[in-house]
Amino acid sequence: MSLAALAPELTALFADAGFTADGIAAHLGPDATEALHRGEPAAVRYAAADDSTLSRLIRVFVLRDAVPATELAELLGATLATKLIDARAVTVDRSGTVRLVLDIRPHVIVGENRWVFSDADASMTEHVPGPDHVLGVGAASLSLLQSTPVTPVDTVLDLGTGSGVQALGQLGTAEQVTATDIHPRALELAAATFAGAGAQVELLQGAWFEPVAGRRFDRIVANPPFVVGLPEVGHVYRDSGLNLDGASELVVSRAPEHLAPGGTAHLLAAWVHTHEQSWAARVASWLPKRGVAAWIIERDVADPAHYVGTWLRDESIDPRSAEAAARTEAWLRHFDEHGVTGIGFGFVAIRDIGDEPSDIMAEPMPQAFTDPLGPEIEEYFDRIGWLRERTATELADATYLARPGLAREDISQADTDAGVGFAPAALRLTRTDGPRWRHDVDKHLAAIVAGLHPHGLSLRETVGLYALANDLEEETLLDSAVPAVVDLVRHGLVLPAEVIL
Repeated sequence: MSLAALAPELTALFADAGFTADGIAAHLGPDATEALHRGEPAAVRYAAADDSTLSRLIRVFVLRDAVPATELAELLGATLATKLIDARAVTVDRSGTVRLVLDIRPHVIVGENRWVFSDADASMTEHVPGPDHVLGVGAASLSLLQSTPVTPVDTVLDLGTGSGVQALGQLGTAEQVTATDIHPRALELAAATFAGAGAQVELLQGAWFEPVAGRRFDRIVANPPFVVGLPEVGHVYRDSGLNLDGASELVVSRAPEHLAPGGTAHLLAAWVHTHEQSWAARVASWLPKRGVAAWIIERDVADPAHYVGTWLRDESIDPRSAEAAARTEAWLRHFDEHGVTGIGFGFVAIRDIGDEPSDIMAEPMPQAFTDPLGPEIEEYFDRIGWLRERTATELADATYLARPGLAREDISQADTDAGVGFAPAALRLTRTDGPRWRHDVDKHLAAIVAGLHPHGLSLRETVGLYALANDLEEETLLDSAVPAVVDLVRHGLVLPAEVIL
C-alpha cells in the first residue's frame, strides 16, 4: 500500500474530524497553539488531554505519541490503520504499540487547508533528521509561498518539490503543474500530498532542470538546497554538493531558458558577501545580458559564525559538542579561504522580456511587513516594464497618481541649537501597504507628488505650475523631478496612470 493510495481516505477523515489548521488552533486555544508553533509539546499535550476525537488525533499525528494499535484502529478504522502500517507511516513494536514516523499535518496553503506528508522533524519529539530527510512546511517555504503570485497561468514548474509545498500553492492556479525532485522518497511523499489534495500533478525524477530539458513554463517556483557551505551533501533537502552559493547560481542562471514568453520565475536563494565584489553584482552576474527583467531582494544577512551555528542547530547538533566544534571550524575555515564575510538570503524574481536588454535590480528589503509579496512582484514587473518602454520626454509628459494610502511623514527633532522646541529633520513618503517602502524627499518633490492626478496635468505641467508659483527654474526642477519620480514608480509610491487605468 502506497501513501498516495491511502492519502485521500486519510485526509477525508481528517477533514470530517476538524483536524485542520484552523480546527486545531480553535481546539487548543491561543496559548497552546503558540506553544505548538514554538515546539513545546508538553503544553500542547496538556491542552489535548481529553478523549475527544480531535484531541486524540492531535496526540497521534501532531505530538506523535505512542499508542496501542487498537487505539489507532478505533480512531481511524481498522482498515485505514492497517493501510498506514503497510505503508510504513507508523511503526509497530512487539507489544503492539504504534507510533507515527512521518509528519502528516494540516497547514493553510494560499488560503486552503492542506495536509502535507513529510518526514518527521524535531519540533515535537527528540529526533535527528537523517541525510535523506524530506522537509515539510518550514519558514523558508512559507516565505516563498508569500512571494509567489497566484494569478492564473497555463503551466507551472515546481523545481525540487520536496514534499510538494510550493506546488500546493499553485493548485487551482495552473492548468498543469509539474513537480521534480532528484530524491525518490521526496516524490513518494509529494505524491501523497497531492493525492490528499485531490490534485493531478506531473511528477518527474532527476537533478535540477534535467527532467524538463527543452520545456518552458509560464511560472517556475523553486526552494532549492541553497545552504552555503562546503561542496558536500550531508542532507539532501538543504545541501546541493556545490561550492558556496553554487546551487543558487545554477537555478538563477538556468531558470530563464525554461521560461515561456512573458513567463516568470520565483526563487529562494542565498549568496555570499565578499570584499572583492558586492553581493548585488555577484547575483546579477548569474543572469543573462538580454532577455530578462529581474528583481533580487535581500531580506537578511548573517555573519559566518551565526550562519554556521544556525544550520548546525537545524541538524539538532548540540553547539557545545565536539562534533559541532569540528564542523564549525571546517565550515568557517572554508569561508575564510574564499573571502566570505557574510551570507545573504532572499528572493529572486525573473520575467522573460524577449530579446530586450536585461533590466536587473538588486536591493535590500530589511523592513518588516505582513502583506504577501507575490502581488507586489507582479506589479513591480508591470511598473518597470512601463518605465523601460519610455524616454525621459515621455516620462515627463505622462500622468501619474500618488498611491492610495501613501503617507507623508514630517519628522522633527528637538532643536538643540535653539534649546527649545523642534526643528525639521526629515520629510518622507511612505507606503502603508505591500513592502512598506519609504523615500526621503525634499519639500519640492513632496508638493509635486501631491499635485499628481491620473486625469489631470502631466508631470511636466505639474512641475511648471509649481515652479511658477515658487519662483523656481522650471527645466532645472523638471530634470531633478523625472528621475525622482522614476524611483518612486519603481517602488510603487507613485503609479503611472497607464498602468492603473
